[in-house]
Amino acid sequence: MSAAASLPLAVPAPSAGAVVLCVDDEPNILSSLRRLLRGQGYRILLAESGAAALAILEQEPVDVIISDMRMPQMNGAQLLARVCARWPGTMRLLLTGYAEIQAIQDAINEGEIYRYITKPWVDVDILLVVRHALERRQLEQEKARLEALTVQQNDELKALNQSLEAKVEARTRLLKAQHEATVAANKKLHHNFVTTIKIFSSMIEQRSQSVSGHTRQVAELAGQMGVVLGLAPQEGQDLAIAALLHDLGKIGFSDALLRTPLTALHGETLGQFRKHPVRAQEFLMPLEDLRGSAAILRCQLERFDGNGFPDGLAGFAIPIGARILALAIDYYNLQQGAMVQRHLRADEALTLVLDASGKRYDPQVVAAFRQVVQGQESSVSADVEMLSGELLPGMVLARDLLNREGLMLLANEHVLDAHIIEQVRDFESKSRCRLAIWVRTTKGQA
Repeated sequence: MSAAASLPLAVPAPSAGAVVLCVDDEPNILSSLRRLLRGQGYRILLAESGAAALAILEQEPVDVIISDMRMPQMNGAQLLARVCARWPGTMRLLLTGYAEIQAIQDAINEGEIYRYITKPWVDVDILLVVRHALERRQLEQEKARLEALTVQQNDELKALNQSLEAKVEARTRLLKAQHEATVAANKKLHHNFVTTIKIFSSMIEQRSQSVSGHTRQVAELAGQMGVVLGLAPQEGQDLAIAALLHDLGKIGFSDALLRTPLTALHGETLGQFRKHPVRAQEFLMPLEDLRGSAAILRCQLERFDGNGFPDGLAGFAIPIGARILALAIDYYNLQQGAMVQRHLRADEALTLVLDASGKRYDPQVVAAFRQVVQGQESSVSADVEMLSGELLPGMVLARDLLNREGLMLLANEHVLDAHIIEQVRDFESKSRCRLAIWVRTTKGQA
C-alpha cells in the first residue's frame, strides 16, 4: 500500500450496495482493503482463507471478489478457478507480486480473472479497477437481460405471428365461405328471378291465346341470334326478358282483338294494337333492373326503314335488342296466324322475313337469323326426351317443363331429385297426359 492513499481520490462513486469480498490470510491487508473500499459505498465482506471465502459465497451473492495469490492450503488462482466454475457472474480480481508471473498466468487461464493488481497497490488504481469490474459486471448483466428479453420478445412475437396467421387463416376461410354463400345466394336469386319471369310469361301467354310455348320459342330464337351478333351479357339478358314478356302490353286486349290477325286490324283496333309496346314499357319502368328490357319492348314494332311505331325510329337508332326481337316475333306469328289470316309453313315464313330485309328488318339481323335457322336444320339435338319413369335424381332439365296448356311446371336447368320426380309422375297420373320431359345427356351441356 503506497502513501498516495492519504490523497483525495477523483474516482466517481459506483452504484451503491455492490458486495465486494476480500480474501487474504493477512488481517492487516484485509483491514486496508476494507477502509479503502467502504468509503465508496460498497458492502465489504472479509475472508482469511479460500475455504472461508467459498463458505461466504455459498450464503450470499457477491459482485466482486479480490483474492491474494499467496495463501496456505488454497492459493488465489485455485480459489478464483473454483469461483469461476461455481459463480461465473462474480468478477474476479487477483492481488499478486511482480515476480509471480506463473501464478498470474494460472489465474488468467484457470480462474479467468478480470484483472490482476500488483503489490504494493496504488489506491486510485485499485478503486478504478474495482469500479471498472463492477461496470463490466453490470454491462454483462444488462447484456444477459437484454438477450433474455430479446428471446422472450422473439418467442412472444413468434406466438403472436402464429396467432395472427391462425386468425388470418380463419378470417380467410370465413370470408371465402361468406363469398361462396353470397355467390350461391345470388345464383339462386337470379334463377328465381328468371323462373318468375317465365311464370309471368306463361300467364301472359294464356291470356293472349298464343300457341303453347310461343314465348319460349321467341326467346330461344332471339337468344340464338343475339349470340351470333355478339351481344354483351347484359344486352343478352335484357333481350331474353323482353322476349318472354313481349305480349305484356296485350293484357288488356279483348278476346276478339287477340284473335284477330294483324293484317285484319283497321282503325281504332289497329291503333289500340300499336299502343301495346308503350304499355309494356310502362309496366316495367318502375323496375330499374328491367329498364333495358322495357326499352326493347317499346321498340318491338319499329321498322328498319323508319315506318314503324310508336316513335318512327329507323336503322341503328332502334335498339339492337328490339331489331332482333321484332324478327323473332314475326317469324313465329306468321306460322301461328297472328299476322296474316292463314298459318304459314316455316319455309314460307322464312321467305317473307328474307324478303323484308332492309325494309322491315335489319339486314345484319336477317343474316344472323338465316345462320341460326340453317344451323337448326343441320344440327342434331344432344338433349333427350324421357318418360317420367326413366328419370333419375341428379338429372338436369334441358328445357322448361310445361303442362298441356303451356304453363311452366319446372324451369330449364332445374336439377331433379327423388321428391320432384315423384311429383312429376303424380301430376301425369292425375292429369292423364304425358309431359314432354327433356334432360341433358351430359352435365353442364347447354
